[in-house]
Order: sequence, then structure tokens, then C-alpha cells
Amino acid sequence: MNLFDTLRGLHIIAVIAWMSGMMYLPRLYAYHTETAPPGSEFDANFLVWERKLLKIIINPSMILTWILGVSLIFWHVHAAKEGWAFLAQPWMIVKLAAVIFLSGWHGFLAGSYKKFLAGERSKSAKFWRATNELPFLAAVVAVLAVTLQFGQR
Repeated sequence: MNLFDTLRGLHIIAVIAWMSGMMYLPRLYAYHTETAPPGSEFDANFLVWERKLLKIIINPSMILTWILGVSLIFWHVHAAKEGWAFLAQPWMIVKLAAVIFLSGWHGFLAGSYKKFLAGERSKSAKFWRATNELPFLAAVVAVLAVTLQFGQR
């Protein structure tokens, strides 16, 4: 077992945890919006569940995903001696764009939790259900970009 395979495996595990949490949280938001009026006991329960999902699963797995992803970049640059030019490969640009989108979506979900905490329901349950699969679609794009490495020079 070498360093690259270890980093890559841990990166994949972190991404799976991150995506799982980001796909579940909008579903919780949909149920929260539909069934728990602000200030109710059920509202308080949802806030606990959402906070725990963010703080225990989503945030740590995103941090690990980023740390391990950057480690893999450094491995490519230094150990594999590919230099920084590999970052300009079309497949890598697509992957990095997906990661930036996912990080932004993560920020949006965390900001939405703060709105729920303040008693605001600015989005409908229909919105949360419609956007529930966005992390999955972005992950599919990122994984296919990496596995196919299209446009590689």
C-alpha cells in the first residue's frame, strides 16, 4: 500500500460522508418546513438534528475532503513530478469546479440552518426537495472527470 492509494481512499471516504450529509440535510429542511412551526417543540427537535448533521458529519467531512484533496494535488506535483500544469487539464478543471460548487452549496446549507434557527422559512419544502440531488449530480461530474481524465495531454 502506497501513500497515493491511502490518500485517495481516505479522500473518497470523506467525499462519501460529505455528500451523504449534504443530500440528507435538504430533506430534513423540507420536513422541517412542512411540519414544524417556528418555536414549536418539533422545531426544536429539527434544529438539533440539523445542527448535529452539520457539526458532526458535514463540516468535518468537508474539511477532510479538502485536506486530502490538497494532499493529492501535492502528491501529483511533487511525488509524481507532474508539476502544477496538471491542474490545467480539462478533467481537473471540471473536478475543481465541482468542488467549488459543492463548497458553495455547503455554505448555502449552513446559512439556511441559521435562518431556520432564527425562525425564518425563506424556502419552500418543494425547493428543498428539488435541490436535494444537486450534491449527487456534482459528485457524478467530479468522479467521471477524474476517472475518465478527458482531454489529458
